[in-house]
Amino acid sequence: MSGSLKKFYVIAWVFGLVFYFLDYIIRSSPGVMLPQLSDHFDTSNIDLIWMIGTYYYTYSTCSLIAGVALDKFGGKKSLFAGTFILGIGALLFLISSQFAGVSGRLLQGAGCAFAFPGCVYLASKGFSSESLATAIGFTQCIGMLGGASGQFLVGPWVESGMEISTFWLWTGIFTVATAFALYFVTPRENSDKEIDNHSKKLGYFETYKIVFKNPQSWLCGLISGLLFAPTTIFAMTWAVAFFQKDKQFAFHDAAITSGMVAFGWVFGCPLLGFITDKIGRRKPVLIGGAVLMILSLLQLIFLPELFPAKISMFILGIGSGAAMIPYSVIKEANPDYVKGSSTGAINFITFGVTTLLSPVFSSFFGKSLGRAASGELHFQNSVLFWIGGIALAVLISLMLKETGTKSLKISES
Repeated sequence: MSGSLKKFYVIAWVFGLVFYFLDYIIRSSPGVMLPQLSDHFDTSNIDLIWMIGTYYYTYSTCSLIAGVALDKFGGKKSLFAGTFILGIGALLFLISSQFAGVSGRLLQGAGCAFAFPGCVYLASKGFSSESLATAIGFTQCIGMLGGASGQFLVGPWVESGMEISTFWLWTGIFTVATAFALYFVTPRENSDKEIDNHSKKLGYFETYKIVFKNPQSWLCGLISGLLFAPTTIFAMTWAVAFFQKDKQFAFHDAAITSGMVAFGWVFGCPLLGFITDKIGRRKPVLIGGAVLMILSLLQLIFLPELFPAKISMFILGIGSGAAMIPYSVIKEANPDYVKGSSTGAINFITFGVTTLLSPVFSSFFGKSLGRAASGELHFQNSVLFWIGGIALAVLISLMLKETGTKSLKISES
């Protein structure tokens, strides 16, 4: 690929970052407007949590569609479609009916499924392999900056009296505008013959046969899912309510504390991506980040006086940046001509894990929130649930093959 075309892919990647930023704003902001959304859709808090969770049903399944679309049709059409669907999903939240709410959340999940695979796809064409993990880490950094904004900014806005309809209207309009911007700046790959010939010859879902037959793909997805779950389910959905009910935090303090996880990702994703590129190894940084997550949660529940909860959650966010490293590993463990499908596959497995864990956590800890005899004990048990999942991710990581540049050089020699 020519240097000039690589530059165009980098420009398109930058616009893709805007899409991914909006993805996380839309994903995380319902967590700070639960009472308002409950009134808006005329539903209970438990039903509302289920409604918000339907996002992951379409997110995980449409990740497979996104991967195929990127491999078959390239980034131009795929990213336009995903961003446009996300915008329509946000605008549906303007309608005060449960059907519109569920439909909107399902469309939001479907559209967001194209964001990260699309950014990784564009990055893999615009950056060298030596800097790919750094680019992916920076991509996730921007996403989590959106997640932090969805809590740090939207929370105070709602608390100060902003109508949630105003938020969803302008978010939807800006997302649709971003869809058209992406369409015009992304290179037209079909005419430039940039879509790999291997991928063209394969059937629509044959690329997934290659990816899913590789055991390393499943290990990557399971690890990433177990590391993602404490942020996507706990920090972005339940944490505000848990800090309010169990820890007796004021709403403002609870929103800021839970948002510190996303803020930690802003630093942790590019930092851990840079370290793993720098040392040429993936597994040590992956396991190190997971161990840091465990230590931060143990400190939060057993030594709360050592650091404020905000610092504990910030450290958790830094460590959970390790969840992005399997996204580099799966691309390196599979052929180049299934770039989009490999990212779609890991997204499918990752958020399939999230989809399975969400109702389990809700059943064991969500329904008893505010009803337990001891809020402190209830909070500790809920956090221990996530510590167990992270510990399992560490054990699975031991079975992962090293794919860093240093290991490749050793094998070639």
